[in-house]
Amino acid sequence: MALSRSARLAALTVAAASFCLIAAAPAPTPGSDGIGDPYFPQLGNGGYDARHYALDVAYNPDTDRLDGRTTLTARATQNLSAFDLDLQKLTVTKVEVDGRPADFTRSGDELRVTPKASIRKGNTFTTTVTYGGVPEPLSGPIVFGSDYGWMKTTDGVFVACEPNAASTWFPSSDHPSDKATYDIRIKAPKGLTGVSNGRLVDTYDTDKGRQTVHHWRESKPMATYLATATIGKFDVKTGTTPGGTPIYVAIDPVLAGSNNVDVYAVTAEATDYWSQVFGPYPFEETGAIVDDMPQAGFSLETQSKPIYSAVRSESTIVHELAHQWFGDSVSVAQWDDIWLNEGFATYAQWLWAEHKGTATAHDTFLNAYNSRPSTSTFWQVKVGDPQRDTMFASAVYQRGAMTLQMLRERIGDKAFFKLLPQWAQANRYGNADTADFIALAERVSGQQLDDLFDTWLFTTGKPSL
Repeated sequence: MALSRSARLAALTVAAASFCLIAAAPAPTPGSDGIGDPYFPQLGNGGYDARHYALDVAYNPDTDRLDGRTTLTARATQNLSAFDLDLQKLTVTKVEVDGRPADFTRSGDELRVTPKASIRKGNTFTTTVTYGGVPEPLSGPIVFGSDYGWMKTTDGVFVACEPNAASTWFPSSDHPSDKATYDIRIKAPKGLTGVSNGRLVDTYDTDKGRQTVHHWRESKPMATYLATATIGKFDVKTGTTPGGTPIYVAIDPVLAGSNNVDVYAVTAEATDYWSQVFGPYPFEETGAIVDDMPQAGFSLETQSKPIYSAVRSESTIVHELAHQWFGDSVSVAQWDDIWLNEGFATYAQWLWAEHKGTATAHDTFLNAYNSRPSTSTFWQVKVGDPQRDTMFASAVYQRGAMTLQMLRERIGDKAFFKLLPQWAQANRYGNADTADFIALAERVSGQQLDDLFDTWLFTTGKPSL
């Protein structure tokens, strides 16, 4: 049947419009090799949004060798011709995209992947990287002058990666703004336990019983630096807190009875108390990993399982558990917002002392304020932008906490203790920055607060009271 002239014109119009739409679609281009963080410009990667990591790592403590296979599921945020992953030092032997071999190159800490076919914006794709080698910890002034990342112990490895060391043991988009869920399978010699984030979903022997695999699943979004695969000999205690949250505590037997802190009991009590103050606990399980690694000299709020390099004080435990809300569930948008993590967790220590009746937060504030003369370099750190090499300076913790006490005294307890759980809930499993917090504080309190935050976060010198 022949088409009428009008029908032919209509068909031609539709075809022309379709051609214009196709022609207007942007040509595929490489994703950027970093998100442009002011402190770590090449951390994270552009062009895609990480959704899930499946990590399979096998560790040999005799040689310190790690063999890994990481599959990243991601969603393209542009038409991609190529994209980057962050990976430090380790040797890559194969890369596949959607099950097909892909080309790859290395430049510094960047792994550039070029798939056989471009990836359209909005499409979900998988990238599998096979790699291996001896992971090297990072060092420098950033984390208290201590090594951090993948660190060998006498019986295994201690893994604590803030801020930029996750890519020392798995390829990733290594920035807190690109969160994902995780399945982490850790294979190590039988007799050793691999402890990670979330909940233990399976344990089984392999290699004729010589190796054991521990499979962990973190079903809530997690920043890369909060992932761990700590391996060693551990005494494990499990149960539930009085409030009903599952708990898993692993302690190196070398440290048993090394001080009077009951890590399991404090973890359970603090998890439940913070759930009352900050809102419901954000993850499936709480707990702790306590390893014999005193040379690390620090602890870290690894998601759902804070990791301690020795048996720490009760105050340290409550600090790391407060991070589960402030730092883990609500993560920084960029690293210059780090006071939102450390100032909040330090203030939680002050609240814990108040809860226990040992000191009010006001008195703790005054002690911290009065103990530092105006000539102290402590007052020269701009807490709201502390700079990369001093991002963990004591002022970020203490003056950050002072800022919160000043806010509490300005807006009153009713508004302040309404603000904290609202902040945790409004940004649950996401990212936020200082401007977001100031805006919420002003909405909750009905007050203009720019002067307070400018004085305490962005002005050097000792503020007058």
